[in-house]
Amino acid sequence: MAAEAEDAGSCCEITHYVAEFVEKEFGSDPKSLKKLPQITEELALYKRNLEEQVLTVSSEVPKKIENAFKNAENSKRLLSDLLEKNATLSKSISSHLETAQPWMEELKVSIGQIEEIERHLWYLKWISQIEELSDCIQQHLMTNSVSDAANTLVSMAELDIKLQESSCTHLLNFIRSTVKFWHKILKDRLTNDFEEVLKQLHWPLIGPPQSQILAGPSAANSAELNNNLETLFIQLLKLQMSDELVTKRKQLPEKYEVPPSLPIAIPIQLMLLPLQKRFKYHFSGNRQTNTLNKPEWYLTQVLMWIGNHIKFFEEKIQPIIDKTGCSLDAKLEFSRGLVMLVLEKMSADIPRLLYDDGLFCHMVDEILLFEKELHSAYGYPNNLPSCMHILSEETCFQKWLTVERKFALEKMDSVLSSEAAWVSQYKDIADVDELKAPDCAETFMTLLLVITDRYKGLPTAARKLQFLELQKELIDDFRIRLTQVMKEETRSPLGCRYCAILNAVNYIAAVLADWADNVFFLQLQQAALEVCGARKTMTELQLGQLASLESSVFDNMIDLLERLRYDMLTRQVEHVFREVKDKAKPYKKERWLFLPSQSDQAVMSLSSSACSMLLTLRDLLLQLEQGLCHSLFKSFWQMLSEKLDLFIYEDIILANHFNEGGSAQLQFDMTRNLFPLFAHYCKRPENYFKQVKEACVILNLNVGSALLLREVLQTASGKMTDAVAYSEQPTAIAALNEIGVYKLAPQDVEILLNLRTNWPSTGK
Repeated sequence: MAAEAEDAGSCCEITHYVAEFVEKEFGSDPKSLKKLPQITEELALYKRNLEEQVLTVSSEVPKKIENAFKNAENSKRLLSDLLEKNATLSKSISSHLETAQPWMEELKVSIGQIEEIERHLWYLKWISQIEELSDCIQQHLMTNSVSDAANTLVSMAELDIKLQESSCTHLLNFIRSTVKFWHKILKDRLTNDFEEVLKQLHWPLIGPPQSQILAGPSAANSAELNNNLETLFIQLLKLQMSDELVTKRKQLPEKYEVPPSLPIAIPIQLMLLPLQKRFKYHFSGNRQTNTLNKPEWYLTQVLMWIGNHIKFFEEKIQPIIDKTGCSLDAKLEFSRGLVMLVLEKMSADIPRLLYDDGLFCHMVDEILLFEKELHSAYGYPNNLPSCMHILSEETCFQKWLTVERKFALEKMDSVLSSEAAWVSQYKDIADVDELKAPDCAETFMTLLLVITDRYKGLPTAARKLQFLELQKELIDDFRIRLTQVMKEETRSPLGCRYCAILNAVNYIAAVLADWADNVFFLQLQQAALEVCGARKTMTELQLGQLASLESSVFDNMIDLLERLRYDMLTRQVEHVFREVKDKAKPYKKERWLFLPSQSDQAVMSLSSSACSMLLTLRDLLLQLEQGLCHSLFKSFWQMLSEKLDLFIYEDIILANHFNEGGSAQLQFDMTRNLFPLFAHYCKRPENYFKQVKEACVILNLNVGSALLLREVLQTASGKMTDAVAYSEQPTAIAALNEIGVYKLAPQDVEILLNLRTNWPSTGK
């Protein structure tokens, strides 16, 4: 049954296909039957092709299957042969390994013995080489060839370094003790000779460079001294490698995180010795010069020593170093040695200063002055150990932050309570007093600038960011104080103090915006980006804004200050607007409907009811122009003009009807009296009163133009379908633009036209 159903289904499909084919080829047109022979021939050809393909496939498939079967048989036979060979070879290998195993054991023992003998031989060779070098040094010293002995010691030191990876501890101890032995002998011998030469040169050079010429050696001994100095200096330099191997370097505790640096060259170490002795004599123990409240004594002394000797190192020592091909900077090596004395002294004194704010603050001040002089005058690099690394130690740094915060807050208190707090220092100098910043704002920003200069030299960005946070706290604290003072002055928002507070807010925001583009703060912004990204304390949007420089490290502070500035300006605008609005009451009640026409008046004059309003406006503008800086006053009058424009338009113009005389009087009052009050501040004040200006234009159109305009507006609005009206709208706007009306909408103009009373009796 299933087969019959399947056959029936196939038959239906064929029938359906044939029906579609006939319908497609012949359709309902009897003429298309002419194509029947051609179609019959094409189908017969198609049938023959299909039969040939079936015959071809039926004949080729058995051949391919037969070939595949033969290939499989061959592969199976080859695999069997390979397996047999593999089994035979495996047996042969196993048999060979069993036979060779005893030989392998014996050979392994022999190889181990050979390797042991080779190690012993190399051990003896190393010892022999060390002894040869030691004998060579001894022979050179016996013949007084100190330079050759130093060269040989360099070779021995290189051998010591080469053997550092060896596990032969006794050999390493032997070569290290040998290096130490000869290094001490050579160094002691050269040191005595070098110190004798320095003594003849009157070293150290105490006193300024100009006095050192008189103390110098005579011309006869000068050449010999210079030769001896050069020879001994070069020989001592050769001991540098061995000195680093056998001498343990003195280092500061790890908590100071002093960056690693190369040891100071031996000859310069020897030149530093007498100065180190003097330093310790004067600035340690119970000496009167060793006092906690006078850190400037030892700091100034070190700077004097650097200044006194810098010429000697540049003219005498640096040429000697250059001859050896070394990259040492003589004066920098000397400065490094003296700076290390300062660091050691600071690390000893600071723990005793942490409990006295005055002494600690004084020490920090002196250290910062020392650092500034050291870097600017003597070119001391920032990547070398400096006093800032000592100040960056956690305990010391937190104390520094605390002291800075304390003294900054005290300074803010004293500044805000002074009599001159709200007076500009440059009030009598117009060119300088552009921002009209009061003394308290100037002093506060100077305080922030000084703090920036103080922490700018800190070695790590993390420490700088902590100081930046302190600055932000101080800015926010000062803003809050300004807000508190401002609230006390809200009853007189046009007063001098209120204006001074507003100027201060504007000044601080402007300075912070300038600082945001400073390279130093941009670098801090990048550091803050990395820190915040690592801690995930900011959103991806905030991180993106920081990275793209769309925002700055002061953005939050600037936003708060600008918000305060806007609120204060708004309060001033509202106050002035209320004053003017109150004085405008008579002007609002003017009888615009009954005023005489312009032709009936000899000369147009200001409406008497507007005098009080305009005089009040003028006086208040002058008062605020004197009290506010230019940018603030510009914002003020623009905000005020916007409110006045809306007030006059809605409360005066739209609230009245106008005859011809009333329209002319309104236009005269506005264009010849109100607008000129603002002409002192911009070239086209009427652009800030667009609604009033355009309303005057509409009210003063001649009757014919007004009738035509009203007809155009009515045609474009209410008397047609919406679709037609929309298509006519551009015509209405074009008509308004033609008479100078751009802001008012057509509906507003229609209202204004209806306020006119001077229509002809036959008009619509």
